[in-house]
Amino acid sequence: MSELTYLEKLLDGAGVEWKLLGEVGELVRGNGLPKKDFTESGVPAIHYGQIYTYYGLSTTSTKSFVSPETAKKLKKVNKGDVVITNTSENYEDVGKALVYLGEKQAVTGGHATIFKPSKIISGKYFAYFTQSNLFSSEKRKYAKGTKVIDVSATDMAKILIPIPPLTVQNKVVQILDTFTTLTAELTAELTAELLARKKQYAYYREQLFTFKDSEVKNTNLGELAENHDSKRKPITSSLREAGDIPYYGASGIVDYVKDYIFDGDYLLVSEDGANLLARSTPIAFSISGKNWVNNHAHVLEFETYAERKYVEYYLNSIDLTPYISGAAQPKLNQKNLNSISIPNPSLEEKKRIVDILDKFDALTTSLTEGLPREIELRQQLYEYYRELLLSFPKVESDA
Repeated sequence: MSELTYLEKLLDGAGVEWKLLGEVGELVRGNGLPKKDFTESGVPAIHYGQIYTYYGLSTTSTKSFVSPETAKKLKKVNKGDVVITNTSENYEDVGKALVYLGEKQAVTGGHATIFKPSKIISGKYFAYFTQSNLFSSEKRKYAKGTKVIDVSATDMAKILIPIPPLTVQNKVVQILDTFTTLTAELTAELTAELLARKKQYAYYREQLFTFKDSEVKNTNLGELAENHDSKRKPITSSLREAGDIPYYGASGIVDYVKDYIFDGDYLLVSEDGANLLARSTPIAFSISGKNWVNNHAHVLEFETYAERKYVEYYLNSIDLTPYISGAAQPKLNQKNLNSISIPNPSLEEKKRIVDILDKFDALTTSLTEGLPREIELRQQLYEYYRELLLSFPKVESDA
């Protein structure tokens, strides 16, 4: 079925009028409302910046509030009104729309315009239209500024918008709402699955590293690995010669260079940086092949894969605070690194533990990588149908 046939079926013989936005509702430019005026409670308030950073397409409540005295000075937003952003450093954020569905009257301020729909247009239909390529090309005609982009309320009123019958508008909204809901449900489902897998992984990792004192003795890390820190060579960015060899720092690849100083399988451990305490990324990570390492990561070499991965998993599972010096600039020096006490079971037991954790790691990684991709595909599908549903043909006048 072609796109035009689909739209014809949706319209079922009804016509589509193209009207200026100012002809199908009232546009009221906001005023004032700096963030310093926000209060813990009071009159609901919508700040323009929150429309493209906090809200979705519609809301029944607001993130912020102002006092009744401040609200008296601001423009009022009633249930069903649409608040549109006029200004942003990002062109795509100009013209973002939020349908207010709260029962209590709200207010908004500068850099926002309130669109009060007439009886011939649905506020939510208009809000969806502001996401379309048609609206983007229309607003580009009136956008002013380079660093900060602005489309005034006066110019916003000149934007052409297709107006099919309300029954068709409501059908468009219903279909796009369904896509939005399905995407949100998928995201929540995949996120919950990922969190469950990570929790399960952490549980089994803790169990695998729990030994009875009589079974396994602890050994300092310095006795388990050969340290190659003395071979590290930091290069300032201005002196690096571009190439395809990874140049590693405390948290991973920093750059790519032409030459290498290591060639083989190594475990890198962060030597300094806030991540030693924050642990937002692993502080121990394996590398293979030709590479260059600066002086922000320790370089450890092990006799076998199992021993290297065993230590990597263990270091990433424990609290390293007792071994870290410095508050403003956390540091794990070589002496403290070497003194880290690690359970040292037989090589066969290490192989068994690593084999289990490798499988969990692969599963968690695939979910972590697959989640954004799956969401992206759903978003692309949503955008395709949004453009399809809002690409109403213009009928040229004979006049």
